[in-house]
Amino acid sequence: MKNINAATVRSSSSHPPVGSLSSPRKGLFVSTVSNDDFAEESNLDSDSSKSGNKTERALQSGPQWLSGRFSHPTGAHEFKVYVPSSYHGAATSLIVMLHGAGQDADDFALGTEMNLAAESGGYIVVYPEQGTSANMFRCWNWFRPTDRIRDSGEASIIAAITREVMASYEIDPTRVFIAGMSAGAAMAVNLAVAHPDLYAAAGIHSGLAFGVADEAFSAVSAMTMGNSAAQLSAARDAIGLRRAVPLIVFHGDQDTTVHPQNAEVLMEMHQGLMVGTNDACASVTTELGQVEDGYSFTRNTFCHGGGEVFGEQWVIHGLGHAWSGGDSNATHTDARGPHAAREMMRFFDAVADARYATQSGGVLEN
Repeated sequence: MKNINAATVRSSSSHPPVGSLSSPRKGLFVSTVSNDDFAEESNLDSDSSKSGNKTERALQSGPQWLSGRFSHPTGAHEFKVYVPSSYHGAATSLIVMLHGAGQDADDFALGTEMNLAAESGGYIVVYPEQGTSANMFRCWNWFRPTDRIRDSGEASIIAAITREVMASYEIDPTRVFIAGMSAGAAMAVNLAVAHPDLYAAAGIHSGLAFGVADEAFSAVSAMTMGNSAAQLSAARDAIGLRRAVPLIVFHGDQDTTVHPQNAEVLMEMHQGLMVGTNDACASVTTELGQVEDGYSFTRNTFCHGGGEVFGEQWVIHGLGHAWSGGDSNATHTDARGPHAAREMMRFFDAVADARYATQSGGVLEN
């Protein structure tokens, strides 16, 4: 085992605290921040003819925290977007962030500090929001069969919001990623399985494997027991001939809401999805680390025979049901762990760069 050290680095935020946000103007894609450093955006309601174009949006200066509404056959769906100050129209990366129970975009962005990481890395980040009309606890309905398949339910809505943002900004289609926490993580797994052509990699924090539940009762059982089997054959059918999406997985070993065994089930599923590809001959390396004045952790890195990483599993020792790293002023966040947002972004960059290198070498992945 290799020993490594990961000190949580705290940096100053250009993203304001939740308390400084003004009320969003519903139905518009506009800045909701009463701060001179944030530029107001033109109308980008998906039903509006006044949405502006990519060139106009690229001319905005400073970081932007924007509200949006996406019209879908199932109704109107709210989301927020963070645009870094470095965005001026050149193709960039996109991360879709799915919150957990009881959270909204503001809370999740604050706690994860993903906008800080995005500002540093030049990423655009979109935060779809679950409404109480769909789930009284604001949970994504990850367990319902109709909400985890490609062309129906919440999985199709989130994919559609992803494409809406891609159409609104210059996004490199090979650098679109998805991540989530708890119910949002379980839904992110669904999206990774159902839309492997859309997402290049996924970050799963305190989540569950694909198909471990079909309704609310079995969902609670899977969460608390961690011994439900993933529907590997259904996942393979959903992926088809497309590549399996690389995963980086975080879970606290003291999580009493989503049992830590769920991370093991998820990684077993993930390795199973690699069968029949070069990833079948996988190797695993284990590293031990310690956050300064915080938790220790174990990181397992999964590589296929050619050396390309297709998965990471982080076990945070002492962490409960909370996002690792970030700002503890938000819900379900513990700053004493390794900074999950930055590690996810590192992993996403590495996956995309490796895939580009493979394609440039003459081997094109679908």
